[in-house]
Amino acid sequence: MTAATAPVVAAAPRFRTGAGRLCLDFLRTLRYRGTLDAIEELPDSAALLAWVVQCGPCGPCDPPDSQPVSDDPAQVRDAHSLREAVYELVTIGHSVGGVASSSFLVRELVNRAAKNPTPIPRVDASGALLWTASDVVSATLSLVARDAIDLVTSSAVNRVRECADESCSALFSDNSRPGNRRWCSMETCGNRAKKSSLRSRSAGH
Repeated sequence: MTAATAPVVAAAPRFRTGAGRLCLDFLRTLRYRGTLDAIEELPDSAALLAWVVQCGPCGPCDPPDSQPVSDDPAQVRDAHSLREAVYELVTIGHSVGGVASSSFLVRELVNRAAKNPTPIPRVDASGALLWTASDVVSATLSLVARDAIDLVTSSAVNRVRECADESCSALFSDNSRPGNRRWCSMETCGNRAKKSSLRSRSAGH
């Protein structure tokens, strides 16, 4: 992306995290997937860059919260395609055939994204760790693709769950010891379910 007159990063929405894997957090940018209420949280380049800044290692742009970005519809479309390919790989990982039964095009799309250079670590004059990239979007999406490949080619894919809240259905990695986590977030979906259960019990008395 090159600087131009366009939306600024500060205007973009805040994104949900906490799925347990970078690639699963990326999947959550299509909220309420598969329903009539589906919300695209990455509609343009500004939103995509905002997700990268919030969720990736490169951190805020310089100057903070004021970096103008050019609109790059092709890069946004590529990000959407990567997200859907990752979603297919992760969900099919639970099937009988596993990831091997996924389509060649889906695997290659993720593989191509993983080939891109990733953010580079460096230490600054204060001794702090910083991450840089010539293209922070491409570099962060490369991390997403590599994380997805690591996930679906390991036993960790068996820990991926779908949120039990039917209005959410977001995927998350169940890293709890018993492996019986039901909600992607106890603060939102879990609390909503508890309140619904309490109302039902109250109505029954």
